[in-house]
Amino acid sequence: MAKVLCVLYDDPIGGYPTSYARDGLPELTRYPDGQTPPSPKGVDFTPGHLLGSVSGELGLRRFLEERGHTLVVTSDKESAAFERELADADVVISQPFWPAYLTAERIARAPKLKLAVTAGIGSDHVDLEAAIARGITVAEVTYCNSISVAEHVVMMILSLVRNYLPAHKTVLDGGWNIADCVARSYDLEGMHVGTVAAGRIGLAVLRRLKPFDVHLHYTDWHRLPAEVEEELGLTFHPDAASMVPHCDVVTVNAPLHPETEGLFGDALIATMKRGAYLINTARARISDRDAVVRAVESGQLAGYAGDVWYPQPAPADHPWRSMPHHGMTPHISGSSLSAQARYAAGTREILEAWLDGTPIREEYLIVEGGALAGTGAHSYSTRSR
Repeated sequence: MAKVLCVLYDDPIGGYPTSYARDGLPELTRYPDGQTPPSPKGVDFTPGHLLGSVSGELGLRRFLEERGHTLVVTSDKESAAFERELADADVVISQPFWPAYLTAERIARAPKLKLAVTAGIGSDHVDLEAAIARGITVAEVTYCNSISVAEHVVMMILSLVRNYLPAHKTVLDGGWNIADCVARSYDLEGMHVGTVAAGRIGLAVLRRLKPFDVHLHYTDWHRLPAEVEEELGLTFHPDAASMVPHCDVVTVNAPLHPETEGLFGDALIATMKRGAYLINTARARISDRDAVVRAVESGQLAGYAGDVWYPQPAPADHPWRSMPHHGMTPHISGSSLSAQARYAAGTREILEAWLDGTPIREEYLIVEGGALAGTGAHSYSTRSR
């Protein structure tokens, strides 16, 4: 029988809330690009519950225990207790929002580990080269929160460009100085907006920005079909360096791997328009932490927003918490209640396939059989690639 170690974020301060379930949840019935979502049938949860927290357990306990398997759920991902539980775990489930970093050293101390599942999108918290070397399967719930993140990106772009957050703080502070509120506020219409990567999330962002009458740009390893470029009025650039000088707003929607780590450092940011905005809901280490601080302090960037940090959770003294003109949030873009229902159902689908010895859906795979596979082969790179 298998031992499944599940690392999830803590419950709300003050205890587990009442359910905010709605009658029906149409988001469960659709994925982008005609993909089939995981079925929520038979999953032990009510959509609207905080499935991603410790008490929610991704709705997995009864399913696993009725089959004779062991489920251990914790939010503690750094202590000796976590290391002890990891030592004999067959499966580790973690979240991008609260990642249990499966380093090469930790993988070496987990001889029984056969499957690492990301309850969400993005498996860079797993050392993919170490997983490849050990023959560990790595899977994530592709598509589960692509739309959730895309909506968050659009919200952050508008928040920065329209100077929403400082204006809202004026209200909270009892003020009414309109000049202060509008001194950094612009219309998004007519701006040039570019995305680094136009995969599941990046393309969804482009589609949602099209009605704002902006000029859309993108760069990606894989060029989009000509009909999509024509439909959305897209301008393709071969790389980020050739795209960012044209953009008033740049949004990062790429996975973290050796070719994107540190991409937005001093050198690339210096080529952006002075006063441009940078949005990063992908992975924090795609942006150089201190370069971003210098850019917003100098005015090279008019603002920076995102919800990804390194490490996660970010320490209280992380400079992105206190730098000017930012719109940072905790890593929440892909963990709306709607998204939680999808990634909980997808996690169970992956577990069912693995426990039954049947193939895991190709689009869920990152590593399998000692190599990048499925979505991993399409989107990731390793140093040996």
